[in-house]
Amino acid sequence: MPTSIRSFSRSADRLRLERFVPYRLSVLSNIVSMSIAHTYERECGLTIPEWRVLAVLARYPNLSAIEVAERAAMDKVAVSRAVQSLLAGRKLVRSYHKGDRRRSMLRLSAAGRALYMRVAPLALGYERKLLDALSPSDRRALDRLIGKLIERARLLNHMNGKDT
Repeated sequence: MPTSIRSFSRSADRLRLERFVPYRLSVLSNIVSMSIAHTYERECGLTIPEWRVLAVLARYPNLSAIEVAERAAMDKVAVSRAVQSLLAGRKLVRSYHKGDRRRSMLRLSAAGRALYMRVAPLALGYERKLLDALSPSDRRALDRLIGKLIERARLLNHMNGKDT
């Protein structure tokens, strides 16, 4: 076997994908998102990005689309498309900042609040079923660990010149 192939094979063997935390978190996120997306779509006609925008604005009204993307750590294009769809469906209201007319602010409309009130219990029910696999102490530990990993990932992103 040529040296370059042996070298590649040894270095590639160090990365055990099934144990690689970023990969595992991505797989978990994708499985959860796909599973719950079927419910959002079937019950409420929402895509995952639309639901995330609704959820962020329900918690933090009067944000710009860029601020929604930052808060949810979502792609700006996906947020923009979701915002446009929700505006067209009259689920969001756009207003403009008094001091800076270039800055738009988004908030849920009455229809958006009603939709959020339909979807939130579905999301919480899914979370409850998912977390049923864990004991109460495991749930507390998971919450604490996720918080630490988010904080560390943000620090690493900042150190790499990216703000999230």
